[in-house]
Amino acid sequence: MADQLRYDVVNETYTPNIYRLQQESVVFDRAYCASPLCVPARGSFFSGTYPNVNGSLINPWEPQEAEHGKVRPGTTNLYQLMEDEWDSWHTGKQHFYMDDIQASASKTHWHTLEGNYDAYLKANGKRHPGGPSFKGGVPEMAFGKVTRRKRYSIPKTGCFEEGLDYFYDGYITRTTIDAIRQRDPNKPLLVNAMFVAPHPPLDIPEPWYSMYKDAELPENVGQWAKSQSPLQLYNLPGIIGGRYSREDWQRIWPVYLGLVTLLDHCVGQIVDELKQQGIYDDTLLVFTSDHGEMLGSHCLYQKMCMYEESVKTPLLFKFPSHFGVEPKHLDEPVSAVDVLPTLCDYLGIAEGDAAFSGVSLLKAMQGEPIEQRDLYIQFDGNGSRSNFQRCVLRGEFKLIVDLFKDELFLELYDVVHDPQEQSNLAFGEPYREQIEDMLSGLRQHMENTNDLLCLSDDAYEQFIQMYASFHA
Repeated sequence: MADQLRYDVVNETYTPNIYRLQQESVVFDRAYCASPLCVPARGSFFSGTYPNVNGSLINPWEPQEAEHGKVRPGTTNLYQLMEDEWDSWHTGKQHFYMDDIQASASKTHWHTLEGNYDAYLKANGKRHPGGPSFKGGVPEMAFGKVTRRKRYSIPKTGCFEEGLDYFYDGYITRTTIDAIRQRDPNKPLLVNAMFVAPHPPLDIPEPWYSMYKDAELPENVGQWAKSQSPLQLYNLPGIIGGRYSREDWQRIWPVYLGLVTLLDHCVGQIVDELKQQGIYDDTLLVFTSDHGEMLGSHCLYQKMCMYEESVKTPLLFKFPSHFGVEPKHLDEPVSAVDVLPTLCDYLGIAEGDAAFSGVSLLKAMQGEPIEQRDLYIQFDGNGSRSNFQRCVLRGEFKLIVDLFKDELFLELYDVVHDPQEQSNLAFGEPYREQIEDMLSGLRQHMENTNDLLCLSDDAYEQFIQMYASFHA
């Protein structure tokens, strides 16, 4: 799993190893996270349930709201389903927050960044990537009521002189390869390798720092669309992203792309190790990202919003050669909550009483059509509950509900024909029935999953009354 990887930079140029992996895989071209934020995205991925269902809504940086960052005790998850029978390892970033997940009773080998990496750097006299100058001040609400000053990553770039061996992802790659080499040969092997790249800080080692001198930016970078939600200016992506021009992003993008290629290099090393160990052909390999990165698109930075660059993720399944699934691309919308049900289906693991939000994609990968259904995404704030967004995907349409204090803004996009989301259809009378129906489905989903928010029956009318003149 990558962290903050844009789906549109996974290609032969920037990720040649992942691209080769795609040629052997079933690739889902329209895969989405369940929340565009690290902790709740992983809570959903590892439990197969939406954030409202498992309870992990935010990054738990605010102590008084930390309960909203944790997956509820007793939630079925990938580790506990597999670690009794499998030799289970976790390497890298650990943002699956659940009480006792790393308890002494756990049979998973936890080689996390937290603690281990710090000690490694200290023992070798090396500095951390980034630092105070790679962060900037932003306002953040707590409890949806109280504003506080916080410091979060900004798109500053730098060259990490310590080299790959002491960079986050070099360390993660080495511990992942160690896990493969140290595996118990009497058990099947499960490795969850959680990379940091290409998440900021954009303080990266050579040769990747200088690898790309220029980049062709998507048209929507540094461009505020006519009818995108102004409420984003109260949220971190708009507060920070609005400080940078398209010319600024032209300097930033090459370093981000270098970090993407660094990630690809690490993936290639792990694939090579699997081949050297003679187990690659017997391995089911899943590659994805927790969420995406705006990187200037819509004048926004980081994630925490519902645009394609933030919520759309790469997702591929490379099956063992004997399984007989042909490599292909599938364009039906799927969710991160579908991955665990798929693994359980493929491996014949009984999920017990688990009520997955997602569905198995195995039959779809074997050639059967995917049943049409709505997919849901939610955002409840970064380090505390503050800015709220809800999203429903139905076929080619995406409806975004942006909420801040007493305001509500709607966006409807045809993401198949308008992938850069430049034409907000929410103001058009021809789409009123479509919007009302999607709002009804979203409202029912929120009620069924015990959402802490509620969506009024007249949400569309509220929006039109507030913003019709703004659009005109």
